[in-house]
Amino acid sequence: MSAIGTLVFCTDCGNLLDSSAGDHNTILICHCCGAQNKNTAAKTTTTTSTPSSFPSLLRQKRSTIQTVERSDMRQTEAWIQQSCPECGREKVRFSAVQLRSADEGSTIFYTCDCGYKWNENN
Repeated sequence: MSAIGTLVFCTDCGNLLDSSAGDHNTILICHCCGAQNKNTAAKTTTTTSTPSSFPSLLRQKRSTIQTVERSDMRQTEAWIQQSCPECGREKVRFSAVQLRSADEGSTIFYTCDCGYKWNENN
């Protein structure tokens, strides 16, 4: 019998044997060829890995908090016919930003020349 990790194979035909309880005195019988194999598998096999075991540029960039610099954002500010709730001007600037998940609408930020700012979620 040969053991690879926790898998135990028959030495005669190479068939995968039933898992053992880890007792070295157990005899495992091959259901394919009928050979008797002494259990030589380890009692416990523990494997661990860490993110540093498999380095990845994508994993290094991943974070729960994404920081976006103002200079990295495209200027999508434009004018729209919208009444300012503060001063009543009929034309204000707006920009759309995707702040929530991709399957939800964007957030529209409005800015009036009077300095008043407000936003709406689409």
